[in-house]
Order: sequence, then C-alpha cells, then structure tokens
Amino acid sequence: MLSRRGARVLLGAGAAALAALLTVSGAPLAGLPTVIASALPPSAAPATPPASWSQDPEADPERARPLTVEVLSSRPDTVTAGTALVRVALPASVEPHLVRLAADGADVTGDLRTVVLGDGGLALEGVVTGLPVGGSALVASVRGSDLSARLQVTNHPAAGPVFSGPHQEPFVCDTDGFALHGGGTLGPPLDADCSAKTVVRYMYRTTGGAWEQVPDPDRVPADAAETTVSTGRTVPYTVRVETGTANRAIYETAVLYTPGERGPDPWHRHAGWNGRLVFRFGGGCAGGWYVQGRSTAGVLDAGMLGRGYAVASSSLNVFGHNCNDLLAAESASAVKERFVLSYGAPDATLGWGNSGGAYQAHQIADNHPGLLDGIVVAQSFPDVVSSVVPAVADARLLRAYTRAHPDALTRERQTAVSGFGHWANIERMADSAVRLDPAGACPDRLPERERYHPEDDPGGARCELFAHTANVYGTDPDTGLPRRPLDNVGVQYGLGALLDGTLDVDAFLHLNEHIGGLDEDGRVVGERMRADPGAVAAAYRTGRVLHGGGGLADTPVVDYRAYQDDTPGGDIHQRYHSFSTRARMVAANGHADNHVMLVESRERGRFSASAPVAGRALAELDAWVGGIREREAAHPGRPRAEHVRAARPEWLADSCWTGGSAAERVVAGQRPLTGGDPCSDAFPVHTSPRTVAGAPLSSDVLACRLRPFDASEHPADFDEEQAERAAEVFADGVCDYSVPGRGQQDPAGTWLRL
Repeated sequence: MLSRRGARVLLGAGAAALAALLTVSGAPLAGLPTVIASALPPSAAPATPPASWSQDPEADPERARPLTVEVLSSRPDTVTAGTALVRVALPASVEPHLVRLAADGADVTGDLRTVVLGDGGLALEGVVTGLPVGGSALVASVRGSDLSARLQVTNHPAAGPVFSGPHQEPFVCDTDGFALHGGGTLGPPLDADCSAKTVVRYMYRTTGGAWEQVPDPDRVPADAAETTVSTGRTVPYTVRVETGTANRAIYETAVLYTPGERGPDPWHRHAGWNGRLVFRFGGGCAGGWYVQGRSTAGVLDAGMLGRGYAVASSSLNVFGHNCNDLLAAESASAVKERFVLSYGAPDATLGWGNSGGAYQAHQIADNHPGLLDGIVVAQSFPDVVSSVVPAVADARLLRAYTRAHPDALTRERQTAVSGFGHWANIERMADSAVRLDPAGACPDRLPERERYHPEDDPGGARCELFAHTANVYGTDPDTGLPRRPLDNVGVQYGLGALLDGTLDVDAFLHLNEHIGGLDEDGRVVGERMRADPGAVAAAYRTGRVLHGGGGLADTPVVDYRAYQDDTPGGDIHQRYHSFSTRARMVAANGHADNHVMLVESRERGRFSASAPVAGRALAELDAWVGGIREREAAHPGRPRAEHVRAARPEWLADSCWTGGSAAERVVAGQRPLTGGDPCSDAFPVHTSPRTVAGAPLSSDVLACRLRPFDASEHPADFDEEQAERAAEVFADGVCDYSVPGRGQQDPAGTWLRL
C-alpha cells in the first residue's frame, strides 16, 4: 500500500505469487501449511515497466512517465469487498478523455475523475466496485493508440481471509455488545461472519474536556472546544467517527471534521486532518481467541486528534481479543483500506502499541512493509513465541520446582536462576503461562459446550496460543493437537548462578534433574519439552519470530518504556525485551540506527499521546518519517537507510529520565547492564531464565543445538561423581548457543500468505 498520495507509481506489483513450501534441511514437511510469497511490495516495484505490459516505447517518448495502473487503497493482491481506489497515471502526451479503464472486462471509466499529481502530471482516479472474488485485471487503454497498461488484482471477501489462512472456528460475534460512541451498539450480526452496518457518529470535545455527541451534524455545538493542529490550523474540536466491520473485526476510525464540511472522499481533505494516520494496537494475549471483541484500542484520543492525526483501530488489533499477529496484520490491512477508500491515502501511517500492541507493531512493520511508516511501542516485546512464551513457561516450571522442593532454593537463589529483577516476577510470569493452558483462559462468551476438556470434549476449542495459531504451525495428524515450537531440552537452568557462585553444583544438578516441562495441556510434567521441528521452521520462515531484517530494517522505531522490572507485585514487562529487539535488528542489518530507546520511572511514565515523553515521541516520530520522505524526494536512488539515519530528529536519542517528579533527562546510549552508567543504575536491565542459562540476549533461539555434556569442557568444576550425574541429567546434551538453533533460519520473505 502506498503510504502517501502521489509518492510512488506502482509498476507490476501484481506479479504472480511465488510459492515457497516450508522445509527443514531441504525436505518438505508433511502436514504443514504452504507459505506463499506474494508479489513484491510497492517499495520493491521495478523502476521501468515490465515487458508484460502492452506498451510501445516509440509511441511514448516520455518514458519517465509511462501509462500505469495502480491500486491506492491496498496492495493489488489484498483487495477486499470488491472495492479499490484506483489510479491511472498518464504520460504527458495523453489527454485524459482518451483513456478507458476496464475492470474485469467492464468499462469503469465513468467512475474516474482527473487529478493533478504532486509532480504536475495528470492521472485519473476513482473508486472501482464490483470486483469479483479472486483474480481479475485492471486494463487501461488509450483511444486511437496501442498504448495500454494492465494490473492484475486479487479480491477477497469483505470478511476475509486474505493471507492469514482459514477462519478460526468457533468464532463469537460481538457486534451487539460493542458500544458506540454516543450510545447504543452495532446491533445483532448480519451474517455468520459477524458483519454489521457501518455507523457514522459525530462527537466533540467540550470546553470542559469531555466527549459528547454532536446534536446537529450541520452545526458546531456552542460548548465545543477548538484545537490547533500540527499544520497550524485552528478548527472546532469536532470529530467524525466511523464504526463498521472488516475482516470479521469491528473497526473504528476518527478524524477531525467541521460540521458543514463536505462529506469525506479521497480527494478532499477535511480542514483539521494533518494528513497522518495513527493506527492503535491494543495489548493482552491470554484469552485472545475465538471472539470478535467488544473494544478496539480506542480512537477518541485527545492527544492525537487534538494535533490533527486521524486514528484507527480494530477489535482484532487488540491482543486481548486476538493473540495472533498474522491475523492482526491482515485486519490492519483491511481497516487501512477502509480508511483510504473514505479519506484517501495518508501521507504517513504511524503505529502506536503497548505490550501486546508492541508485538503487533514490530511484526507488522517487519513482515508487511508499507502498512506502517514508523512506530512508537511501549512496554515492548519482540514477539510472543520467542520472547514471552519461553520466559513464562520457564517461570511456571521454576515455581513448580520450588513448590515441590521447598528447601532446595532460597528466594534469592530462585531470583538468580530466573534472571528477573526480583522474586515476585517469577510468580507473575508463571501466572502468565496460562496462555499455554487449553482450558485456562477461555473467553466468557465462548460457550462451555464448545470448549476443550481432556475427558469430556477433547475435540473442543482449545483456549491457548498454539491452537489459535494452528494455521501457521500446523496440526499433528495423529493426535489432532497443534504443533508447538516450545522446547527446553538441553537448557542448563541456573548456569549463570552456578558460575557466579550463587548456586553450588549439587543444587544446579538437582534443579535441572527435576525442572521438567509443560505437556500439551500446559501441565508441569517430568519430561522436558521437545519442539516439533516443523513448527520451529514455520515460526522462523513466516516471521512469527521477529527477525528485524524485513520492513523493520528501515522503519523508524521509538521504544518507550515506563520501567516495571521492580514493580512490587511483579510484572511481565521486563526491560531486557527492548534490548532483545535491538539485538535482532543489529544481527539482521548490521546496525540499529532506526531504533531509539526512551525509559522513565513507572511512577512518572505514562504511555499517552498527551504525556510529556510519549507524546513528544509521537510528534518527533512524525517529523522523522516526514524528513525521510523529503530526503528521498531530494536524493532519489540513495539507500533508504542513509535517509533514515540523516533524518532522525536530534531529540530522538537514547535517553532516560532519572530522579523523582522533577526528573532529569540523561542522553546516553542504552546498554544491557545492571549498573555502571546513569541509565542502567536508575533502571537496571535484568534478563530471563534462558539468558541465565547462556542463551543470547536476542532471545530468538526456540530450540537450541545440542552437544554432549563434557565435564572437562564445562566452565564449572565437577568432581567425578557430579560429572557422572550431570551426564545423566543432560543425557540429550546441553545447549550450544554459539551456533544457530535447530531450525533457525531467515524468513521466507514479506507479505507471505498461508
């Protein structure tokens, strides 16, 4: 999708899809989904028309501006609901009235209007409807000439799926429970796909700071506030809110709109809109399956709307409703398409996500470049499967071990084994492993009769992460259970604590002998967890393990964190996850120049566009993205990474705010330390059980490579008896983190489809 109008002409983006079957060691994996690498994203479109276009160069000497057809509302292979905003860009020698556009063979020229592009050239644009499900062609031709251009498009049902694979069943509709701004709900669903009629409401911000519904859409309320947006305009603080359904999600969009303005369309911007769209991603995970969702991440955000940003979100972009980043990406694509059809393509789309929303922002930016131009993430993790799942699983195992052996480890030793900031984090993280229990976190609205039960209904809906993402990981044909990329074979729990003297050898061996694993039902058992090799390969190949070298390689990222490692009751949002993301970006790209960390205390910090630090971060990110665009226009052909580096605003530098309410900003490169510089002294960086066991800070090894245990090569000292015992405890070998993990590989590409 184009991130701004007139920014680039799509050439040949409808190229045939490229199939890539998941493999391990070159052999196809039976029972796994096929991954299809879609057409090149717009940013990778060729600079000259492909040979497949019927275009005579002699008939058009203006080769710099050929006749082209492009879809502005989405990628041409991800059109939904049979509707697309289309542009036909014209060579200078062609008059608009001579051009004809056919969609699937039908003449749609009457739906087009003439527009002037940013470079002064002419184009025809219009909303084309009625495209059939499946493939069809948009063909532009010039009367009296053999000049033509063709673009293959693929349309999908309004309810999807597009690229995330078959719909999940069961699926509970929530339209009748979704509260509309101004009162009421969307009402009962119209069909089995949970569709609802689109509702438009007009809201306003009162002079007292409250949101109210506009009584008369043609008149500004007397008590409406005014706001001055980032472009310098002062407008009434009145907002058009659209609520509807797309891709089985409930979506909301909000844009400043002055009563009396003409209705929205792609060619007339409302006076208050600054041209940018903020897509908000919501957090959560446990319980995020089998429901449509009764909330979005919120669009009536005064800190965003007051500056002129448009805001969008959807229920399936809240991980508390949908803990599947691939489905979240598909929903974001469909919702952004709805927005563009109503308002036109934004100059930039900025992602904004906290916790589970940060998963989405990271992975959508990396795996689906073009949807987001920059992101602000808070309390971030790289992803679910490699950063959170092993940590919470290990915490549950450690807790179970200490309960079964209460005299084995003091709390101090437990904390050292965990790597967490303090003991309460073990309890908090262990509770978070409920997302791996198929009966532990079912949404209330999922009927009991449809839920999994190990004896009464083993075929019921499993309320856990890997069943929810079975489209990616596959299902074991013998057991019917979802394949899991979950492994702890060879992990030397507490290795770091052993080496620094916190644990002795006997305590280390006892821990590793009894730590066990989680079975398919999330229960602690004596056997360690063994990952399905196909699931591991799928996790890497499809981008479920954040890689950082796709679209994230040159997407500006602001990582904001209100420090929670020392939260008294424990917390899952540990600071080391920010460093894991950065480490992956460095490994993939050789640098992380596009990644900025900002950290302040949890007492002072607030992830809000109205807050001092987070709000400033959004404004500076906007400037960064705009600066990149300006540099690309002024210096075409230079590497994008160069523009990203040069355009970064001075304020956006690694920083922490130390002290109390009158905190002082310290600008310093953030380092993964627990002390020794002002920022790590104020906000120590702790780690995880796997990191203590020797895993890299990147936390991207799902299943480690194994090597035989050899006491003579081990960094700790074992006597003869202990060495024999260790060889039995680690009969399968110990993790060798100096090499990539089993099945660890680069993604197959971006914009993959299942």
